[in-house]
Amino acid sequence: MPSSAPRRDTRGIVDPAELLSRVRFRRHTPAPELRPYLEHYWLIDWELPEPYATHVVPHPSVNVVFQRYGALGAPVSAAEVSAEVSGIGLGVFTQKLAESGRVCGVQFRPGGFRPFAPAWPVSRWTGRRVPLAEVFPDAAFDVPSAVLSPDADHARVAALDAFLLALGPGADPDPAAEQAMRLVDLVRTDRTVRKVSQLASVTGLSARSLQRLFASHVGVGPKWVILRYRLHEALERAEGAGEAGAPDWAALAAELGYSDQAHLVRDFTATIGVPPTAYARGLSVP
Repeated sequence: MPSSAPRRDTRGIVDPAELLSRVRFRRHTPAPELRPYLEHYWLIDWELPEPYATHVVPHPSVNVVFQRYGALGAPVSAAEVSAEVSGIGLGVFTQKLAESGRVCGVQFRPGGFRPFAPAWPVSRWTGRRVPLAEVFPDAAFDVPSAVLSPDADHARVAALDAFLLALGPGADPDPAAEQAMRLVDLVRTDRTVRKVSQLASVTGLSARSLQRLFASHVGVGPKWVILRYRLHEALERAEGAGEAGAPDWAALAAELGYSDQAHLVRDFTATIGVPPTAYARGLSVP
């Protein structure tokens, strides 16, 4: 059983201090029955006199997102409301926040979404943002209102719990989902797992079987997951450069399993938009 406390890190958020200075961001733990499949719920509220763009390097997780956007001072009834399934983002996700808004999200554990939508491989949603009704046509039509209307966090959490418990992961456990969640968690926590061949060796699966498992239950390949978690760590190290001094990028590249510093710099720059040294100096993401 995963920890009952949600994660407290900001991994994946580009310039988290700036984001947290502009919005109210918090995480909450789902109902016990849902914890094997979910990372946490995440809630954001804001009122901004000037627009602000937030950037996130996504985790290998599917999210269900309920959103409400409106003008400052306008009645809630005039706000725009939507609900969607957000598949794994392959690049930096950028969202413009303006005026008044509220978002209530569900972050599934990598591998944990398939039991709720077993009809399709999770790769079907990768790189896509799909209306909730397309994925869950039997969900109650008033779910977005039930989730977004309450001002109290506990009421929003209760509505999210009710929504997911009604969908249910099914009475019969999905061994493949459990295996996928376990393997991704190994990649996340064990830095020595740097190659797909190492992960295949741990599981006893062939590389081809591992690819099929990840496509059906995670949504991206194992190599992508390995590189994404290592990139998250590089981003976190760059974030802390102001306090601890710039990291030794060559040593970090070796530590994270890159063949050399140039490969780390190339991946970082391609994903974030600036080299790690420039990001560590506080330059803005394009």
